[in-house]
This record gives sequence, structure tokens and C-alpha cells, in this order.
Amino acid sequence: MRRLFILLFMLLSGLAQAGNNPFEVKPDFLPVGKAFVFTSERLASGETQLFWQIADGYYLYQQRLKFDGLADAHKPALPEGEAHSDEFFGAQQVYRQGLELKIPAGATGKVKVGWQGCADAGLCYPPQSLEVDLGGSPAAANTAEASDQALASGLQQRALGWSLLVFFGLGLLLAFAPCSLPMLPILAGLVVGSGASPRRGFALAGSYVVCMALVYAAMGVLAALLGANLQALLQQPWLLGSFAAVFVILALPMFGFFEMQLPAALRDRLENASRARSGGSLIGAGVLGALSGLLVGPCMTAPLAGALLYIAQSGNALHGGLILFVMGLGIGLPLLLLVTLGNRFLPKPGPWMNLLKGVFGFLFLGTAIVLLRPVLDESLWIGLWGALALVLAYTAWQQMRAAGRAGHFFGAGSVVFGLWGSLLLVGAAGGSDDLWRPLKVYSGGNGVATVSAHDAFGTVNDPAALQGALDTARAQGQWVLLDYYADWCVSCKIMEKQVFGQPQVLEALKDVRLLRLDVTADNAASRELLNRYKVPGPPSLLWIGPDGEERRSQRITGEVDAAAFLQRWTATREAR
Repeated sequence: MRRLFILLFMLLSGLAQAGNNPFEVKPDFLPVGKAFVFTSERLASGETQLFWQIADGYYLYQQRLKFDGLADAHKPALPEGEAHSDEFFGAQQVYRQGLELKIPAGATGKVKVGWQGCADAGLCYPPQSLEVDLGGSPAAANTAEASDQALASGLQQRALGWSLLVFFGLGLLLAFAPCSLPMLPILAGLVVGSGASPRRGFALAGSYVVCMALVYAAMGVLAALLGANLQALLQQPWLLGSFAAVFVILALPMFGFFEMQLPAALRDRLENASRARSGGSLIGAGVLGALSGLLVGPCMTAPLAGALLYIAQSGNALHGGLILFVMGLGIGLPLLLLVTLGNRFLPKPGPWMNLLKGVFGFLFLGTAIVLLRPVLDESLWIGLWGALALVLAYTAWQQMRAAGRAGHFFGAGSVVFGLWGSLLLVGAAGGSDDLWRPLKVYSGGNGVATVSAHDAFGTVNDPAALQGALDTARAQGQWVLLDYYADWCVSCKIMEKQVFGQPQVLEALKDVRLLRLDVTADNAASRELLNRYKVPGPPSLLWIGPDGEERRSQRITGEVDAAAFLQRWTATREAR
């Protein structure tokens, strides 16, 4: 009602200036159709170009541009306008002379385009709108889309049952991704280390997987609905340190330092309620699954990005949450089968159980080190692995002495872990940042490719600086690669070495402006940088063409190797 009153007041004020007859527009004011001439055109690239020819002395409001019926991912990026102080609306961004926007090729159907403008002389026109047909032919519908776009589009077009089935299958594939593998020792230590029966082990593993999937879904829905950078929030040093300490504490009982038990009164009540149960607590398994979902499970991959994009576009948090929950179940199913059905092939309980507990204890310690990687210096992180390897070598040596003639296996393990741990510590002391080549730091040629890769990128953490760099590149007709990066993003650091540290990659990108968008901090600037292109989080790589438009279908979400990156760049360059 307030906006309607303001609009009526503006119209009456403008009409009053026209003379004694308020309904007679003076010849100085052009009809709205001539003041703002709107045209649209379908380009050969599949994009739809929108253009407003604005007469001299007139302007369009940026905030009055509307695109009803168009998904957020397909809405055109609005260029920065001219600052204008408006009597009724306050500080505004306006456009003069002309405005050109492009709707991406992946958009189909009809969109209602709306706009409103005024004249400098004091007349404000009522809002205008026009329906534009973006096309829906098979050719347009089959326009190439990025993997996350294709998944989001599929979710909107398919029935919920089919979408759940598809994402369950994607979860099965993600279970074998590097970011999901650290969950295996956690779950295996929970089931096997507790000495649970097969039936009880299945219940424990099921509680773990269900709680992990629930957390996975909740995080995804919150990230999409609230727009918060939850990745950054979960990578705070104090939080990672606290949970790493939890895994260290979980490892100590495996080595016999103490036995984790509930308070006596509560333990007695639980035992009286279910004397037949043994091998761990379902609640404890669920808590551990939730921790794993928070710290290890969520990786920025195309399936997750597609689900988040669908939630953001549709606003259907229920469907999005169900999809992410089912994907989490898919991730957990192989782990559950491995630690339950696989347990049947183990020998009967005996002394080997204590040995297996020790193995899982070391796996818990390794998990703690993995969790600390985003907040530790590379050399310190490598040093921790070296120290763990030496402790493992000493443990194997003790087992060799206890096993007598059957201790050759432990003896060999003690030698291997001892040598490798020593090499890691020596490399860490010299500042090595390569876990598999710790002594490369002493070769004299270490870091050449990495340094050149680092220098090749210009770091941007401010939206205004990004716009300035994009404007400069467009004026020079130059391609731009936007690399969304964060210090806590492990995959980003891996790609910096294995992709951008490769000479052939740098050679292929020699004529490309390389911009690294640093979203490490969880602040307004980082959120604006992420929202600019609707990026859910790092690592994400975007190609901006010489015309200043993103080649959305070639976007890379998640970790890739050098070969896949070069293949995508070749396809992007040839498709222009």
C-alpha cells in the first residue's frame, strides 16, 4: 500500500507540472514507448538479447527491472549503473542512453520483463512490462548445460521418485570419492572395534549412516535457503581443532589407555533395559555419524551443487532436503555393507581383535590429521604424518618382538614406516609441501611451477575489484578464468599443485586473465562474490568470454585433474 501511495503521488506530481490540465502531457515529455524503446532478439548462440534504447534526458531504474518466470540461475547479470539521488526512492542506480542484457542460452519458455523509468524534467512513468518468448524447441532445450545446471533442470522436470533414485545412484558413486573415504575407518572402528555381533553391527552402522545423511541434507538446505557460506563456518580453526581432539580421544581406548564408559547409574539402567545388546551405543553411533557428516562428508561436487541450485531456484526445501538425504544414504550404503557383511569373513574373536583395535586407533589419529589440514601449514601437516608413521613403526616393532618367528610381517612394516616417517620429518623441517615427495625441497628446483602458478593469478576479494578486472578484460577482448578459492578448501590446494602447477596448463592459459576469488573469510564481500554467479562454494572454475558473459555450460564444480581441465578449456574456446 505504501508503494502504491508513493507511485500515485509521483504520477500526480508529474502530471501537475504539465499545466492547468493534469491529464494533458506537454509535448516536452515523450510517450513512454518512445522514451524507452524495448527490443528483444534470439541470438545464434541461443542467448536472448534484451535492449532498451533510452532517450536523452530519461533514465531507467535498476531496481525496477523484473524478470518474472525466469529462474534465478538464468536471470541476466545487471551491470553497474549511474548513481542517482531520487526524491522518493532515495539513492538509486539508473541507466541512461541504453541498456543491453543477455538471458543465457539454457533458459526456455516465456518471461515477463518489467521496467520503470523517469524523465529528468520531473515526470515518472508507470511500470511497463512485456512478455518475451525465449523459445522451447528441442534445439533450444538441448543447449549444453553445466553438470550442476543439468541436474537442477532434471530435478525440476522429473517426478520426485525418479529424482530420488538418480541421486541415490550418485551417492553410491560419491562413496568412493576421496572426500568420502575418511568415513570408512570411522565407521569400521565403531563396528569392528566394539566387538559387536553382525546384527548389532548393522544397527550401529545404520544409525551412523542415517544421522550422517540427515546432517548432509540439513546443511545443504540451510546453505541454499540462507545463502550462508556454511563451508567457511565449518572450517573455523577452533571447531576443526575441537573435533580433531574428539577423534584423538576416540583413538586412545583402542590402544588401551582407558575404557570409554557411560556414568555407572546410566550404564546400569541401559543394561537392565537391554541385557542382550552389546557392542556399542546406537546414540553414540548416531552422534559419530553426525560429526562425520559435518566434517568429512560434504564435498563440493556437481551432484551437491545441482541439488543446492534446485533448492535455490524452486524454493522447495522439502524436496531438496529429501534429495540430499537420499544422496547421503547412497554415500553411506557401501560403507555399511563393507563393515557388516565384510565382518562375516573375519576369523572368530581372539587376540587378533586387540591388534585390529590398534589399527583402527591409528586410523582415527589419521582422520584427526586430515581434519586439521585446512588450518595447518603444509610442512607442519606433513610433519604430523611423519610423527604418526614413526609411532606406527615403533608399535610394529613391539608386535614383532611379541610375535616371535611369526613377526616378519611386523618387522617389515616397522622398517617401512620408520624410513618413511623419518623422510617426512626431514622434509617438513626443510619446508616441504609435498607428502609423497618430501625431499624434493632439497633438490634446488622445488616450487618453481607452484610459484609461477601463484604469480599467474591475481587475487580478488572485493566485488568492486572483480567488476573492474572484468571490465578491463572485456575492453581488451580477453578471456577470463575465475577460480573460487579458500584457504580452508583442501581441493583448491590440490588443484593449485596438480592443475595450475603444471607447465602445459599455464602455457594453455597464457592469453587468459586469471583471477582467484578468495572467499576464505565468511563476510559480506565473500557472500557477494559467491552470489554474483550463484556459486555454492569452492572449488569452482568459471569461464568469462571476451564479451563479458560466462560460458555457463563449461563451468567446473569440484576437483578435477589437469587433463580434464585442459579438455574443458579446449571445448570452451572452440564453442565461442
